[in-house]
Amino acid sequence: MHVLRDVVVWIHLVGFAVTFGAWAAAALSSERRTSRIMEYGLLISLLTGVVLALPWPADVHPNYVKIAIKLTILVVVGGLLGMSNARQRRTGEPTAPVAFWSVGALILSAAALGVIWH
Repeated sequence: MHVLRDVVVWIHLVGFAVTFGAWAAAALSSERRTSRIMEYGLLISLLTGVVLALPWPADVHPNYVKIAIKLTILVVVGGLLGMSNARQRRTGEPTAPVAFWSVGALILSAAALGVIWH
């Protein structure tokens, strides 16, 4: 069971890598835009995070405070991505700088919480 949990953790990290990688690529481009790929990475992180929040195997005790904080960050990032993508489709303009840089900061802070807080 521990191997299965480790595989789910790995997939969870892949979700972070997809989200952050797409954001970093957009940050390095000339026009800062959010993308659908960021939303897919966020979805992977959400689904695997829910699975990791379950108390399995029996000797694992999840930190529910950390999980609640990371879920809150995920909801805020999802809202920012959803609003930014809708605005881009409607007007064709790039994402507002505050929203764009907030997405990156929140993604990194969620990863830091996951790694540092045990």
